[in-house]
Amino acid sequence: MDQSGDMEQLEERLQAVLVLARQAGAAIMQLYTGDDKRWEVTHKADNSLLTQADLAAHLVLVAGLQQLTPDIPVVSEEDVASQQVRHSSARFWLIDPLDGTKEFVARNGEFTVNIALIEQGRPVLGVVFAPALDAAYMGGSGMGAFRELQGVRTPIHVASAGNVVRVVASKSHLNTETEQFIARLGAHELVQAGSSLKFCRVAEGSADIYPRLAPTCEWDTAAAQAVLEAAGGVVTDLQGAPLVYGKADVLNPSFIAASRLLTGSIFA
Repeated sequence: MDQSGDMEQLEERLQAVLVLARQAGAAIMQLYTGDDKRWEVTHKADNSLLTQADLAAHLVLVAGLQQLTPDIPVVSEEDVASQQVRHSSARFWLIDPLDGTKEFVARNGEFTVNIALIEQGRPVLGVVFAPALDAAYMGGSGMGAFRELQGVRTPIHVASAGNVVRVVASKSHLNTETEQFIARLGAHELVQAGSSLKFCRVAEGSADIYPRLAPTCEWDTAAAQAVLEAAGGVVTDLQGAPLVYGKADVLNPSFIAASRLLTGSIFA
């Protein structure tokens, strides 16, 4: 297949994945807006939160992706057995059916469905859908990035550098190391956001940088990284190297998601 054919296939796949993300979002919202307590919280072995909404979205996504691409395995946060196919030379879907379970439980709306396609250790396509906000962010290698609000799709791109750095910070994970990093940026203002929406704020140009100096897993970041990079941004570790997916350890290093590559004393 020629390059134009490859791009057409990728764009068709992106649209199909968006449909699946919306279906998973609908399954989440049935529980989010209900009053029958089916979304009550339990805990996984690592003490992270789990709700029936996580599992409902997981089932929708796995079934849909397996039908869409039977030859590409699906790796999900909610299926430990699936993670054995996760290695850096593989091609696989990497999903977080409900990113931001704390936001879901707090009922602030800032939780997302994350779907990424990984090839050779890199996210090449990503969809991030916030069902409570009816906001979708999507993008892929060579096709640019887009935001879809209430069904209206527009291209998005990172912002140019300004005099004041707009820093998007986690509502749940703003630790001392992150606060010290932000202080080294100089003049700045904070932009609050939850889940993968932090990446999306940078991708759409409403923030400039998202530093994460606290643990995350590969499924937390892959989809949103694909969107941000398609919008012209960068995601690197603290040494400026790109994040790698399919590592032996599913945990990411500390990283910086930004509108441009950063260097200098802020990493000291």
